[in-house]
Amino acid sequence: MRAEHDTSGTGETNGTGGANATGEGAERPAAKSRRFPAVTQDTARPEGAGRAIPGAVSTPARQWPMLSVLAATAAGLLSTAMGHPRVGCLVIGVALIGAAVLRRVLPSVGMLAVRSRFTDMVTYGVLGVAITLLALVMEPKPLLHVPFMETAVRFTVR
Repeated sequence: MRAEHDTSGTGETNGTGGANATGEGAERPAAKSRRFPAVTQDTARPEGAGRAIPGAVSTPARQWPMLSVLAATAAGLLSTAMGHPRVGCLVIGVALIGAAVLRRVLPSVGMLAVRSRFTDMVTYGVLGVAITLLALVMEPKPLLHVPFMETAVRFTVR
């Protein structure tokens, strides 16, 4: 006879045969435990890994947060390839900042959720701000003048 572990939290064990606590011969099904298993069998889903829209809708519509960020990034890359690097980098930076905002505001963002909410927001936000700032100080005719930038560039070039 093999005894199973108590998963109901009542202190009883459910064996294969024998009477239960009320003295009846029938077994009742074991209640599912809400505790995490001692040994994990699979990886945990990210915090926001649920669908952005219910499953009755087509897949692209359910993943609209990720698709909107990808579309904006593709537009930025296309703009850069067409000879407008500042505009393209600005679009990519704003797309990443938008991803951080979407990750903060929406409870479920589909595949835009990769890590925890906080880590995703910080990662998307820092990368977006960095790319945006680089686009603003890009030569020729930078839109943002950083005082030490000219000295740093001269030091690295010479």
